[in-house]
Amino acid sequence: MSSKNNKVLPIVMMFFLFAMISFVTGLSNPMGVIAKNQEGILNWMSQLGNFANFLAYLLLGLPSGILLKKKGYKFTALTAIALGIFGVGVQLISGLMPYEIGDNFTPIFSVYLTGALISGFSMCMLNTVVNPMLNTLGGGGKKGNQLIQFGGSLNSMAATIVPILGGYLIGDLARATMKNAVPALLIAIGIFVAAFIVLAIVAIPEPHNRGVETEKKKEKFSAMSFRHFVLGTVAIFLYVGIEVGIPNFINLFLTAAKDAADGATGMGIDPAAAGSVVGTYWFLMLIGRLTGGILGSKFSAKAQLTFVSTLGIVLVGLGIFLPSSISVGMPVFMSDLSFGMQTVPLAVMLFALCGLCTSIMWGGIFNLAVEGIGKYTEMGSGIFMVMVVGGGVLPLIQGAVADITVSYMASYWVIVAALVYLLWYALAGCKNVNTDIPVE
Repeated sequence: MSSKNNKVLPIVMMFFLFAMISFVTGLSNPMGVIAKNQEGILNWMSQLGNFANFLAYLLLGLPSGILLKKKGYKFTALTAIALGIFGVGVQLISGLMPYEIGDNFTPIFSVYLTGALISGFSMCMLNTVVNPMLNTLGGGGKKGNQLIQFGGSLNSMAATIVPILGGYLIGDLARATMKNAVPALLIAIGIFVAAFIVLAIVAIPEPHNRGVETEKKKEKFSAMSFRHFVLGTVAIFLYVGIEVGIPNFINLFLTAAKDAADGATGMGIDPAAAGSVVGTYWFLMLIGRLTGGILGSKFSAKAQLTFVSTLGIVLVGLGIFLPSSISVGMPVFMSDLSFGMQTVPLAVMLFALCGLCTSIMWGGIFNLAVEGIGKYTEMGSGIFMVMVVGGGVLPLIQGAVADITVSYMASYWVIVAALVYLLWYALAGCKNVNTDIPVE
């Protein structure tokens, strides 16, 4: 019994860290809206904070795995949290720097981007730690997987809250500056500090083989020797970009002024209301993950990915062509986390419904990509973590398309193109054509 009790606190802290990954990453969405409000910041530039967060995965994905293997869970987790405190602290400095509308925003924006990159390093390391740690704390098997699923649900819950909280803190968009995000950043730092203290005190189970050197012979093959895995890495790159790009540009479209003379026009609605719509997208991802977990034993990853990719193409395609004048009352989370109705263009509601589609794409792509690669699966997982950088790249491309076409709706063609690739991968690209490679 005491062994179980000793695991409760670490499990709870891992749940908090799982939520913090989403919380800190999600802050780039409302802060992107703040940045866009400043003079000289274009749509693609407003996504640079998000890009910096995800660029960290490209730079630190594989090194994080190596650090975990050599130093263990506790050291890596504490290092990640310390980096998180530092990164969010740098972003906090950008919110405390004196600034008035019309001033030169470049120095503040540069400080914010630096903090976003450092925070991204922290999120990458935490992602590397949290999943295997929860699996270890659960004893592996079904119990370990169950803990990961619970952690993933909290991750989605935090993603639901962040845009609502961010929109509430922004307030009047016409006067919004980085100062409006200071309370949210202080909350993030407070949770990080608490997590660091608790993890420093409690005992954490470590991998049994850590520090044991074994003689290795050079492998002739790798995960990248499998065609379907390589195509799967492209799929995961595009998927993360889809997941992030859809809600980010919902927020930009809803909050942009109706009469913007130098850029894409939007709906000009209150940022808190826009945040509630984006929060509902993430809430639908939570619902989709729970549903996918229930139906996972009945439908193959191939069938699931085929269905959600097709549905996503239909929803986004319809949204692009629908006039913004067609409005609908959409049930959303309000700033007090109660349900209410928000009037939005029908296209926006269709985009938000894509949260049901993106919710199960990661698992489906991962399962298809590592099918049949045996002993190369571990290295493949590290490569997948690197490809999370797609969550920063695709929104940048979307922003560039919005600037060039002067249309937020046109930017969603980037999403459609990515979804078409995912559909092709599910139907044909996932086939293992390298069955001659030994995997034992």
